[in-house]
Amino acid sequence: MGSWINGPEPDQSQEYRGQRLGLPAAGPGSLAGFGRRLAALFVDWIACLLIGRLLFPHVRYGSPAANADTLGLFALEVLVLTVLTGSSFGQRLLGIRLVSLNGGRVLPLAVAARTVLLCLGVPALIWDRDGRGLHDKWTRGVLVRTR
Repeated sequence: MGSWINGPEPDQSQEYRGQRLGLPAAGPGSLAGFGRRLAALFVDWIACLLIGRLLFPHVRYGSPAANADTLGLFALEVLVLTVLTGSSFGQRLLGIRLVSLNGGRVLPLAVAARTVLLCLGVPALIWDRDGRGLHDKWTRGVLVRTR
């Protein structure tokens, strides 16, 4: 009689994002959420925009040259900091880091490919059921939370 009062048993087959990759459900080491990744991208872009204004004050804001300068600085910042520390400036501030699927560091060539794909925009906007963007999937990397 008590079984119908308690309701149905929880479905044990429910997967959380990152379970197929062997990541924990929450906390450090778990898959970084879309909002956190987007905020890190925004922080990186704003930082590069400000640095571009300081380095190239003669370039008119909003011009094609200013846009190219900002994109170039963004690519350089993401590439160098991700190779050296595992995360860009914005990712570091928001507590996320790029790791390879085996848990180690992502190789520099893979980081370079990931950066090019990220600058193209389309791969970062398409993701799988774990929430990994195509640029991460193609380079066998995953963004995880550090805190």
